[in-house]
Amino acid sequence: MKKRVAVLGATGSIGKSSLDIISRDTGNFEVVLLCAKSGRSKLEELSRQYPSAVCVLTEDSGNEKLLSAITEIKPDITINGIAGAKGLEPSLAAINAGSHLALANKETIVMAGKLAMRSAKEKNVKIIPVDSEHSAIFHLLKVHTQEDIYREVQTGKESIKEIILTASGGPFRNYSLREMEKVTAEDALSHPTWNMGKKITVDSASMANKGLEIIEACVLFNMPCEKVKVVIHPQSIVHSMILLSNGVIYAQMSKPDMRHPVHDAVYWPVTTPSSLEPLNFDSLTLDFSKPDFDRFPMLGLAVEAAKKGELYPCAYNAANETAVSAFLEQKIGFLDIPRITESVLQSDWSGDYLNLKAILNADSQARQKADDFI
Repeated sequence: MKKRVAVLGATGSIGKSSLDIISRDTGNFEVVLLCAKSGRSKLEELSRQYPSAVCVLTEDSGNEKLLSAITEIKPDITINGIAGAKGLEPSLAAINAGSHLALANKETIVMAGKLAMRSAKEKNVKIIPVDSEHSAIFHLLKVHTQEDIYREVQTGKESIKEIILTASGGPFRNYSLREMEKVTAEDALSHPTWNMGKKITVDSASMANKGLEIIEACVLFNMPCEKVKVVIHPQSIVHSMILLSNGVIYAQMSKPDMRHPVHDAVYWPVTTPSSLEPLNFDSLTLDFSKPDFDRFPMLGLAVEAAKKGELYPCAYNAANETAVSAFLEQKIGFLDIPRITESVLQSDWSGDYLNLKAILNADSQARQKADDFI
């Protein structure tokens, strides 16, 4: 029987990668729902390619029509490639509809991770990470600890000493603070390794993206913040690592191509052959270095938010999204992004992190505080 697949953010980088993987095996997959934030002509083109799919352009209807479509269609698996906080409610709708969730929208876990995980357990569906780093950890834990992130008792979990997330370092990894004061949006959007949307590319440049991934890893894998580390790895070949208590590190390696984690997610729980190009070790050089928390303060702010918990991660995300938008509109400088985020986090963000209304309210309040600072 074919898996019925919804692709959210179908015209973005994750959506394109997903549809490429699905198009290679139409015997096993049927696209039943496509959505895009904008790009009517692109979505219309996809509707002709997938005539049985319901297509939703959210710039016309907001999320309301999309949420209704997810609820009515009930896909077997939903790939959420929507960027930013707007991806939260579609993720929850997919879970509540009984759909497995292939998740590239890290904000779902950052803003409402424990709510999403609880809902997934109640609905007996799985959240399968699509971010290359969390996909790597997900599969490494499965192999080395018989880990199931939904089980109350996790066999072998005590053997994990650290989760090590790799980061490319972005285009400014060798810049001084003085140099970063002068960078433009155009500079920030020139990522040396990955081809991504504007928001996530700026996040990579500021390392806020890695900050979000620290928070996400703590929640997804039920790890204390002290056990989640970051290492700079410019080539983006090693996607993440785990350090076991015996001192041995295991790594997941592949070319920097988002189709790899998408492939693993849509075929989960089995490993199937792929026609994607494997890693070639000829002339391959791998570099690693420590991240600089002084030059990239978004990392430290994320760790602070993760440790405090409750609604602090939600506020971190909202402040960063607001600041990034202002930076792209040339209203603020690049280093104003962490200044704004730090200012917002100084407020009290304690609250009911299992209540969607409270989460959305905190998101709104944090954006207003960021706007006020700007």
